[in-house]
Amino acid sequence: MSDAALEVDADPQKEKSSGSSTFARVAKYSIVRLVMLFITVVIGVYLTILIANMGGYVDEIRRGAIREQVSIGIFADQSAEIRNMSSAEKNALIEERVRLLEKRLGLDQPFIVRSFGFLTSALMLDLGRSDLMISDSGSKTVRLILLERLPATLVLWGLANLILFFSSLFIALALSRRYGSATDRAIIALTPTSAAPAWFYGLFLILIFAAIFTVLPFGGLVDAPPPENPVEYALSLGKHLILPVSAILISAIFLNAYNWRTFFLIYSSEDYVEMAKAKGLTARDIERRYVLRPTLPTIITQFALLLITLWTGAIILETVFNWPGLGRALFQAIGLYDTPVIVGSTVIYAYLLAVTVFLLDFIYALVDPRVKVGGGRRPQ
Repeated sequence: MSDAALEVDADPQKEKSSGSSTFARVAKYSIVRLVMLFITVVIGVYLTILIANMGGYVDEIRRGAIREQVSIGIFADQSAEIRNMSSAEKNALIEERVRLLEKRLGLDQPFIVRSFGFLTSALMLDLGRSDLMISDSGSKTVRLILLERLPATLVLWGLANLILFFSSLFIALALSRRYGSATDRAIIALTPTSAAPAWFYGLFLILIFAAIFTVLPFGGLVDAPPPENPVEYALSLGKHLILPVSAILISAIFLNAYNWRTFFLIYSSEDYVEMAKAKGLTARDIERRYVLRPTLPTIITQFALLLITLWTGAIILETVFNWPGLGRALFQAIGLYDTPVIVGSTVIYAYLLAVTVFLLDFIYALVDPRVKVGGGRRPQ
């Protein structure tokens, strides 16, 4: 058999070995990556539990509140049995009821023991029941409380962030084509306005359009009472979205456009772009193949992180506009020291973030031929 025949026969075996090596490398990388992300989630969730409970101080507050409620209830009880008791007997009854309530709520255990119980339940997505908050349907289940407020947050932040993301990209592309123009200089000059948060602009918008001109509502999801007709309900929702969406756009669009413009200008000045121009490629082809393509991983990252941040909403903005979303629910939970709601919201966001970061590694390998999973960048 000739040497050529031997080489041909060896090629399939070599390809099979290479495929197995690639699969083993990707599998090993995936396992290690998942373990590291899970450890990160565990640490983040446990720190949230410690902070939400103030290291156990919230338990002391709850014990004091329980004792106060039980004491008021017993001394306000006008039944003959309670009225004929001596002070010592009433105090003993108070202690007994307080002990039973603390045992039912788990407050009879040290906080460090309870914190690991919280952690285990949270990691298993057993969010439990809230301490004080209730859903509109009257349930204290944390899952229902969060899911009930999720649609309002998705409507507001989904609409605002999608408009912000795509409008920033298109504006940045236009600015990169007209570098140094009056519009370009104007955007740069307006970039510092993004230092103020969205709720800050929201207050001014409410003052102008709701208080002075009275053309738009102060806040809320829809008019009260809510319209029964679906078309009227949608129109009412759209009217209430104008001010919060505008506040979000005003606070971020100039900075986002400036950031993307910088990315596009960096890649527009590369040597291979000059070479493409010398070859006679059109400006559109150069922009699509040599400017947008290298920035695609960054664009995908920003878009993916945008999608998962929809879960968190915005605490102050939603409170300013009385928007019944997840941000406002979290604000209420913090004010009430409602640890299960705080931890429940955090653990879901932590899992969403971990899954997104894990998937982005594989997406990078698909959109950027220089990247291979678990092996950094391929050699140029």
